Amino acid sequence: MKRYAPSRLPIKWKLTLWSSVLLFLVFIAYNTVQYYFVEKWMMRQEEQAAEQTMREILNFALEREISFAGADLDEMRSFLQKINQHNQRIRILDGQGVPVAVVSDGIEDSLAETITRAPREQWRSVHISKNLLLMERPITIFQFDGTVEIVKNIQEFEKLSGALFRFMAIGCLAAVIVSGLGGRLLARQLVKPLQAMNETMKNVKQKGLSERVEFYDNHDELATTMKMFNAMMDKLERSFQQQRQFVEDASHELRTPIAIVEGHLGMLRRWGKHDPAVLEESLQISVEELSRLKALVEELLVLTRAENLQMDEAAAVCEPEQVISQTVKKVNVLHPAFIIERDLQALSGVKLAISAEHLEQILLILLDNAVKYSRERKRIAVRAAIQGERARLEIIDAGIGIPAKDLPYVTDRLYRVDKARNRKSGATDGNGLGLSIAKRLVERYNGALTIESVEQEGTTVNVLLPIRSIAESV
Repeated sequence: MKRYAPSRLPIKWKLTLWSSVLLFLVFIAYNTVQYYFVEKWMMRQEEQAAEQTMREILNFALEREISFAGADLDEMRSFLQKINQHNQRIRILDGQGVPVAVVSDGIEDSLAETITRAPREQWRSVHISKNLLLMERPITIFQFDGTVEIVKNIQEFEKLSGALFRFMAIGCLAAVIVSGLGGRLLARQLVKPLQAMNETMKNVKQKGLSERVEFYDNHDELATTMKMFNAMMDKLERSFQQQRQFVEDASHELRTPIAIVEGHLGMLRRWGKHDPAVLEESLQISVEELSRLKALVEELLVLTRAENLQMDEAAAVCEPEQVISQTVKKVNVLHPAFIIERDLQALSGVKLAISAEHLEQILLILLDNAVKYSRERKRIAVRAAIQGERARLEIIDAGIGIPAKDLPYVTDRLYRVDKARNRKSGATDGNGLGLSIAKRLVERYNGALTIESVEQEGTTVNVLLPIRSIAESV
């Protein structure tokens, strides 16, 4: 037989057990307190009734100045008979403890004697064994110095108290059942969202990453968890789609130069090696394709390093204005026909939380793109501004822009806009990895890269980089 340790129970049974125990303990505590106070209240009622009877006796004796002899004693007995209650005995004792007047209704003398002979504090109500309540008060009138004694049988009270206890015991038993059922329902409701998530995970395994958890967003912790689960699945699905697209695109990009080289080598092997013109052309094309293939592999390696880059917490560019200016000059040397305007005064005295090498790499990628797609209006602007604890770099060109439908995807790996765009602008066909590399480098330093573009008007790339304070750099 399989046994479960308490710590290994399924969570729904743990919730059922603990909620049931909690409800049961609350019910027990409530009934215990209630029974205690009800019993005390009922006992107090009995004592107050006996005290009221005692006061009536003492007042009657004092008002009439009873002498406890002859006709006065008969009058006293008559009054005692009148006020005596069922299951109660009243006695008036003289100074030596000898009864001078006794009335009784339903109390046996032998039973009453057990309580009157028991040791007790004088002039105090005493409740001892055999369901008897004793009350005594002194009485002094003229030469008479005695005691009024009331003995009351509270058996009915004990029966009522016992019935109340049995009722509460039955209630506790019912509470066990109700708390068990309630705990089960409560656990079922609490575990239901987790079961839905578990079922969704099974469906993901069988049907794919498109499965999502259906839930009602009531803004509690479970709803938040399920929302995060769906968001995580969205991100995971998009990541897998990007990975699949990357593999497909990389395969296509690698297959094309390999096929070209293979075709020319096959041609040369069959007959082209005897024709110097064909041999020279084939070798030239093969070298170009191998260079392209080498560049693609290198960019893929750079992208992989950018994604796995361990950020240096102490990295900082102390003079970003100088680094940016030098990078702009390098691009100007390669493309002297372009006018690259600079407005970098905002960066004076500012330290950027990025290494100089990576800042230069990001700028080269963005400026290269700006040059590539600005063949007619050869003007580029590089501007800087401070936004709170970040510095913003803007690379603005007046090129052909990016279509709105392509703008959300241009930073994806190997994503390229329609090749007709390149032919129209005269740009050479890149590998579609530059912006991916730049974006991942920026994000590794807790920055952000965004692109704004309007077709045939130009593109603005915004790079936000955190500023490193003097205290952090010390």
